[in-house]
Amino acid sequence: MMNIISLGAGVQSSTMALMGATGELDYKIDAAIFADTQAEPKEVYKFLDFLEKEISKSPYPFLIHKVSRGSLTKDSLKIYTKKRNNEKYAKLLIPAYITKRYDGSGILGRKCTADYKVVEVDKKIKQLMGYKKGQRIPKGIYANSLIGISIDEAHRMKPSRIPHKKNIYPLIEKNFTRGHCLEWMESHGYPKPPRSACIYCPFHSDKEWLNMKKNNPKDFNFAVKYEKELQKVATIDESMLGMPYLHNSCKPLDKVHFDVNKSLDLFGNECEGMCGV
Repeated sequence: MMNIISLGAGVQSSTMALMGATGELDYKIDAAIFADTQAEPKEVYKFLDFLEKEISKSPYPFLIHKVSRGSLTKDSLKIYTKKRNNEKYAKLLIPAYITKRYDGSGILGRKCTADYKVVEVDKKIKQLMGYKKGQRIPKGIYANSLIGISIDEAHRMKPSRIPHKKNIYPLIEKNFTRGHCLEWMESHGYPKPPRSACIYCPFHSDKEWLNMKKNNPKDFNFAVKYEKELQKVATIDESMLGMPYLHNSCKPLDKVHFDVNKSLDLFGNECEGMCGV
């Protein structure tokens, strides 16, 4: 049985990875997998490099495998054509908020986490177990997938839908909150990890948007530009039935007055438990 970390390079999963590398986890780690949407902030990729170097020289080293389906940004803005009627459409990949034409506002369906993280991680786990694509894994054979969810986000825990993978939550078992993770990192002399989430994720809180606007204007401007490109796509794909926005106020991102006092952490809506960690 293999113990494989699903690594987001954020606070919780990084803490879990370094605990495994220092022998402070109740599992001997065989590998970690980072699923790259190619839309993470530079700070995440920089911290991932730090983790690779730190873990490689640790008492219990393991490899970090990087997988990717491709660019979520490009794929979510791509226009496709149906063969039967030449109708134009786009794939609804991110949970953008939308002002519907007929019945108020809503939220688009999403496949970003499932398709660009979960599926790619599952494929790599199967490969690490020694099985090829299309090869059947015998019943009862599985790997432990260690996911970095802390007790303050316990509602995000989900059982695996894949027979050859069992979801494990070591931070829950240790009764760790996100704050405990930060304390552990600091007590061991490690730098504070960044938030692991795509630059333009609609689940950002107002606090996160405001921090990005003030401290990472390049990323914020990228998100503003992405929103405008997504709206251009909506004018072509009529199945969206409205105009998409990245903020739940359904206002242009560069016009939003962010209110940190009323801001909610919406990552609890992320049903796969693999973002923001």
